[in-house]
Amino acid sequence: MSETVRFTQMKDGTREDYELLHKLEAPHHAATPKRLLRELRSQADETLAGYKITRLEHALQSATRAHCDGADIDWVVGALLHDIGDGLAPQNHDRFAAEIIRPFVREEVTWVIEHHGTFQMVYYAHHYGWNQYEREKYKDSPHYQACIDFCERWDQSCFDPAFDYEPLEFFEPMVFEVFGRKAYDEAVIQAGVANGLPPIATEATEQ
Repeated sequence: MSETVRFTQMKDGTREDYELLHKLEAPHHAATPKRLLRELRSQADETLAGYKITRLEHALQSATRAHCDGADIDWVVGALLHDIGDGLAPQNHDRFAAEIIRPFVREEVTWVIEHHGTFQMVYYAHHYGWNQYEREKYKDSPHYQACIDFCERWDQSCFDPAFDYEPLEFFEPMVFEVFGRKAYDEAVIQAGVANGLPPIATEATEQ
């Protein structure tokens, strides 16, 4: 029989109970990359109707473009996972994804993933009679331009069935590396740092 705590209410737990739980949680934490990759694979079949590609293909195109632009591992993994919440949190998928990556990538990347849904509205919101420039409320953020660039270069452009992208297996080691980091390590989070996206030969058109 597997080890279990003795309590049925958390307030009755002993130090021994919680030490046991801490020990048993470690392999669960370590398996986070496997669960994320499993969720991504499910998006090969469970996709939103109407698009020319699947949600998995969109994620792979986004991560491939980031990688080809010379982006570091935080940006590439962020691009890969930016829409992972589409299935479970379609109304706030951006914030859902941000909370997944927040402990393991620098603050700049998390902020961009958290707000990309609002910044993407510049491409389509006017067709629904919504505010196309909702992003302007964030214009004082040091990550404002990075989010514009992320959407332009690695998100809105990634619905192309003819685009040659890397397979998920290419990115798996990166996912394991990022989620193998110590959670909330200040050296990783780099609070307040705003480097932006890596430069490209031809500047992305700002919308």
